Formats: sequence, C-alpha cells, structure tokens
Amino acid sequence: MDEVDPLELAAELRTAIGTLVRTLRPGDELPQNQAAVLGWLVREGPRTTSELAALQRVRHQSMARTVALLGEAGLVEQRPHETDGRKLMITATEAGTAALHAQRARREGTIATALTERLTPEERRLLHQAVPLLRRLA
Repeated sequence: MDEVDPLELAAELRTAIGTLVRTLRPGDELPQNQAAVLGWLVREGPRTTSELAALQRVRHQSMARTVALLGEAGLVEQRPHETDGRKLMITATEAGTAALHAQRARREGTIATALTERLTPEERRLLHQAVPLLRRLA
C-alpha cells in the first residue's frame, strides 16, 4: 500500500467528522456550548465559572451567560465554595445530568442506526478497530 499523505488524510477526516457532527446536531435540545459545560460538570464535578471558561477557552463573560442560561433551565445550580466564600461552584443538577445523557443517547442511537443500515459487518469491524486510533489523535 502506498504511503498516505498526512495532510490529505487530515482533510478527509476533518470533513467526514464535521459532516457527522453536523448531521447529529439538528435533533439536539441543548446548544453545543451548554452541552459541553454540562459534560465537564458531569465528568469532572463542580467548577467555578472561571474554571469552566478556561476549559472551554472562552471569555469569563461568555461562560457566565452560558451558566446563567443553564441555571434558568434548572440544569445547573450554584453553591458556595467550601473554603473560599468569594467563589461559587457550578454543579450539574439531576435534570442537567439527565438532559446530557438523553442527548448523548439520541446521538448514539442515530449513529447506531446508520452503522446498521449503511455499513456491512466487515466495515463495522474495521471502524471498531479504528476507534482507538481516533482516541490517540484526540
């Protein structure tokens, strides 16, 4: 097999993954930025608004707005920091965790249906073998 040009492969992967993500988004109830914040909170636990802004690489003001919207929807709550009374910790509520899991389950269901309907068993095996490689790229 000929050597694969890394730039060409990168372009093909970017296009394919981007198309897949855009295909999944229309059914989302949570906007991407809100889902990302909930994902951090569910995985990593409570964070301050500043910490979330740094994790998402956005300005504090933008994250404060996202946190406010999540709070208004009952998906996060703010609690005083245990040792620093000047800080508030943002925590996912049960409703926030459930909303995140529901969105992920819907996306996974959509992907599973596409895998079953569009790929052969051999193609599914090949894709399964490629998942660890994609993780290493992340």
